[in-house]
Amino acid sequence: MPDMGGMVYDTKTVLVLRRDLAGWQAANVAAFLAGGLAGAHPGIVGEPYRDSAGRGYAALIREPVFVLGATLDELRRTHQRALSRELVPAIYIEPMFATTNDADNRAAVAAAPADTLDFVGIGVHGPRKSIDKVVNGLKFLS
Repeated sequence: MPDMGGMVYDTKTVLVLRRDLAGWQAANVAAFLAGGLAGAHPGIVGEPYRDSAGRGYAALIREPVFVLGATLDELRRTHQRALSRELVPAIYIEPMFATTNDADNRAAVAAAPADTLDFVGIGVHGPRKSIDKVVNGLKFLS
């Protein structure tokens, strides 16, 4: 785990992305998942920033976000582990790449078979120990 300057949080935020995504897809999915987690867990967002001239900047997620890679089977396992621990994951599935708006994204998820979702990414946030169990065995995305 990277050195966080001695800071250890009680919670952990992890994004798990399918390893075969193109660079633009991985960046896009990561942004969507991080936004979803920030919306579901407002406490992970810190305070707004100010530079020395007093200009304001948006607040960021307050703790490190770990980005791991996985196969589709590993993503499905991660999803089941998250659900079994009563976590509410942020998800992105393959059909969402063909949509252009939030309503169509939700419709794509609603139409997909729940037991065989074609995951390209999953985001989870929660107690550190629970998240470690959810992502056990996965490696950093490279």
